[in-house]
Amino acid sequence: MSKYEFRDKVIVKKRMLLLFCILLIMFTLLFLRMSYIMIGKSSELKNKAVAQWTSEVKISAKRGRILDRNGNELAVSANVYRIDLDLNTLRDTMKEKKLTGEEVADKIALAVNMDKNDVIKIINKKFPNGLPYGAATLKRRVEKKEADKVRDLKLRGVIVSADTKRYYPNNNFLSHVLGHTNSDGDGLTGVEFYYNKILSGKPGIRIAETDRKSKDLPYTISSYVKPEDGNDLVLTIDEMIQHFCEKSANQAMNDNGAKAVTIMVMNPNTGEILALVNKPDYNPNDPWQEGKSSEELQKMWRNRAVNDTFEPGSIFKVVTAATAMEENVVSEKDTFNCGGSITIGNRTIHCWKRTGHGLQHFPDILKNSCNVGFAELGKKIGKENLNKYIQKFGFGKKTGIDLPGEAKGIIKKTENITDIDVATISFGQANTVSSIQFMAAFNAVANGGRLIRPHVMKNVAYFDESQNKEVTTSSYKAYENKILDSNKMATLRGYLERVVSEGGGKNAFIEGYHIAGKTGTAQKAGKGGYQAGKYVSSFAGMAPANDPKITVFVSVDEPDPGNYYASQVAAPVAKQLFNDIFNYLSLKPDATAEEVAKSMLKDITIPEIRGLKKAESEKILKDLKLDFELDGEGEYVVDMNPKPGYNVKEGTKIILYTGTSSNYNKIVVVPDIKGLSPEGASKLLNSLGLKFEYSGKGMVSEQSIEPGKEVKKGTVVSAKLSEIGD
Repeated sequence: MSKYEFRDKVIVKKRMLLLFCILLIMFTLLFLRMSYIMIGKSSELKNKAVAQWTSEVKISAKRGRILDRNGNELAVSANVYRIDLDLNTLRDTMKEKKLTGEEVADKIALAVNMDKNDVIKIINKKFPNGLPYGAATLKRRVEKKEADKVRDLKLRGVIVSADTKRYYPNNNFLSHVLGHTNSDGDGLTGVEFYYNKILSGKPGIRIAETDRKSKDLPYTISSYVKPEDGNDLVLTIDEMIQHFCEKSANQAMNDNGAKAVTIMVMNPNTGEILALVNKPDYNPNDPWQEGKSSEELQKMWRNRAVNDTFEPGSIFKVVTAATAMEENVVSEKDTFNCGGSITIGNRTIHCWKRTGHGLQHFPDILKNSCNVGFAELGKKIGKENLNKYIQKFGFGKKTGIDLPGEAKGIIKKTENITDIDVATISFGQANTVSSIQFMAAFNAVANGGRLIRPHVMKNVAYFDESQNKEVTTSSYKAYENKILDSNKMATLRGYLERVVSEGGGKNAFIEGYHIAGKTGTAQKAGKGGYQAGKYVSSFAGMAPANDPKITVFVSVDEPDPGNYYASQVAAPVAKQLFNDIFNYLSLKPDATAEEVAKSMLKDITIPEIRGLKKAESEKILKDLKLDFELDGEGEYVVDMNPKPGYNVKEGTKIILYTGTSSNYNKIVVVPDIKGLSPEGASKLLNSLGLKFEYSGKGMVSEQSIEPGKEVKKGTVVSAKLSEIGD
């Protein structure tokens, strides 16, 4: 064998070995690839294959109901249908039946009561790259009558399946607490959003085998997973108390020309919210009102009691007083001297009563809502202790209420608080709070010192069909923290009862029920200072004072600038609300029914009707709900008892003396004009034949002639006006 032949054989062997290695590598790679596809990608490919020869229909679960504490339905889900389009199958159907897109759109539009052009747009919908859509939703929440019409069309690719529609039987009732859902049935606001997982349940699935034209195959195995309906949510809300609040809020809006009203009723011992209303509100059955922008809709849906903050004004004096008592820096016998103002540094702080309250004991500065007294009290407490208790009460942080979007409020840091800040914070300025934060703190005074997390969920339940009853699965456990001494808070509640029986909250007084509370008239802050003529008038109250069962909060935002004083705006609303609740809960007063009824009557200033004919006089008195008795046979009223200007209750009997002439004596009684605007005071005095002059700006805080004094017509009544912020 020549060396050349030997070399050729070696080269051939090397080449064969190289080729074998290459083939081995290729085979190994192919084996690994096939293994990866068959094992690693098995699940994904299986799903794709199944998707090609099966049709899958999602079956919506029925959303759980929302109930009040007594089982009354507040939100329910009705059984309806949805229309979806399998566009690829629908196109095949159109080819088979030789139908145009317009003909199909016309049939579908007629069945579901839609515009034909809208249906065509959905059928012809394309991606940005020009490819047609494979599927689309045509219409949700379709009633059975329409769904049956669609089925009768027998168009493959038009799919009718079960759906649910959220329905709120009482429309606007409790709207900001309930919230509403989107087109898919998921909660967007309120408890619908907060407890969405509990309410929504789990959707079911129906899977059927199909041929290449997406027709269901006979005698094949289909898979069906039954949907799990959502649980029912039982709220702490009492539907009847909510009705009372809705009625009171509407009346407060109308009577005061207010921008907004918030009313809340709670059980201070459990943290349960029994009622919560914001006006204006909206109808959750139709939350997307036409013509409103997204920003306007969001504003309309906001739960202002939870989402918005404000400077509380004098209702915050309850917190300051509780702090002072807890820290033992004040006693009932301590005195405070109010000369109408106090100077701190280079700033003068005025009391709402510019002439001053004089020498007062501690309970009196609360009863009189004296800013000077509370500025001095704040100094006694000190900024460190004041801020410590502000944080203990939960201000500056979320309460943890089970409603979305809760605001924290703004609380000044201790190191940034000046001497002036100590004074203003003590009587409710500088810091901001939410309504729900304040009520949590107020409840701590009412229940003897326990700060309890407010909540609207009472328990979660479901309807057990076999047992035919509601079964509780979980109840709300409210977090609480002991922050105050119960004996001291009992004493403070006694002081607050005097505020209602004798002080600024007297328009909330009901004989025999022992209501304790505090009013607050706070000027609204804006850019660069406070806004002229814009106030938030509030009242917070509890009853009965010795062992409170309920607490009530009323806030009237921007009432008529001519009458914004909380005692006249917010306290009367609370009075009527308390009375409705007392009757509903059958709380017994320690007064007779006649005494209670008399205290509920409105105060009326007797008008001047002398010189008028009997018929005209009688009509005026009837309109004011005043009774009368005629004395004499004359045609004209020549005198009356009590005299014009006296303040009496509705139903009071007025004796009318009649004569043949319209002449009468010119003696009238000076009415109480304190708290009125200059326009209101002038109108009242002029109607009685008295003249009016005033100095300053704001509301009448002092009058030159005491109410009840008899004077001649033409007498001048002078008044001093003050920016009242009680």
